[in-house]
Amino acid sequence: MLSVQNTELQDMTVEQLMIPAEKVAHVQRQNPLEHALLVLVKSGYSAVPVLDASFRFQGIISKTMILDHILGIERFEVEKLSAATVKDVMDQDVPTIRKKDHFTKGLKSVINHPFICVVDENDLFDGILTRRVILKQINRYLHEK
Repeated sequence: MLSVQNTELQDMTVEQLMIPAEKVAHVQRQNPLEHALLVLVKSGYSAVPVLDASFRFQGIISKTMILDHILGIERFEVEKLSAATVKDVMDQDVPTIRKKDHFTKGLKSVINHPFICVVDENDLFDGILTRRVILKQINRYLHEK
């Protein structure tokens, strides 16, 4: 059985592993869905963080959420892309994590999410912690032992 007790993984913080905010694609609440879909397609991500004008974390939006919104009975209702905004479609009920949280909390957080947003005590967006980064750290740990 793998144990991370008393190891360098246990002492590692989210801040050491996260991708900083300035390197993360995001959209704002008031952006039209058309803009959000463009950001998602161009970035290659399936979901991105949603921020307000003060860069406070608000939730996430994904390609699937947008496509579900414009899916009509017989066709995609593309005209809805410019009529609706990100805030109309985004998911606000998503977990977050803090920079000072430990590796194990990050590991638990990304089990059900491809990434988790890192925020400060005022909900200002600091970056993301990805499942990929967590798995790379575990892989490195396993192969160094």
